[in-house]
Amino acid sequence: MASLPGSPDNGPSSIHTGLIKEVYDIPMDALIRPFPPEVNEAKVQSLMDTLEDPSMCSLVPPIDVLWIKGRLDGDYYYSFGGCHRYTAHKRLGRKTIKVKLVSSTINDLKIYLGSSTPDLK
Repeated sequence: MASLPGSPDNGPSSIHTGLIKEVYDIPMDALIRPFPPEVNEAKVQSLMDTLEDPSMCSLVPPIDVLWIKGRLDGDYYYSFGGCHRYTAHKRLGRKTIKVKLVSSTINDLKIYLGSSTPDLK
């Protein structure tokens, strides 16, 4: 795995990342989101308001991201959840988003994408 700068996180987490403490700022354009989000507009607006408030933005938990190494060592970052947080960041024009990386494999990705799983290089 490539080394990424991180910082400890004591906030809420999912069942997948409960034991992962490192939080990373990943460029929004590096995330691969294979499914279009379905969002509640009021929830997105609430998150946008929170993100814009410097005293509150740290309350927004990071999203979970599958980190997969391709067969030629490429790094791929797949995000399936966190639709409201992702959409809020996107609408605010944020360049990065806080994530917890879950080290995964192409076989893990196949669970989500089946025969649509691309050839990751």
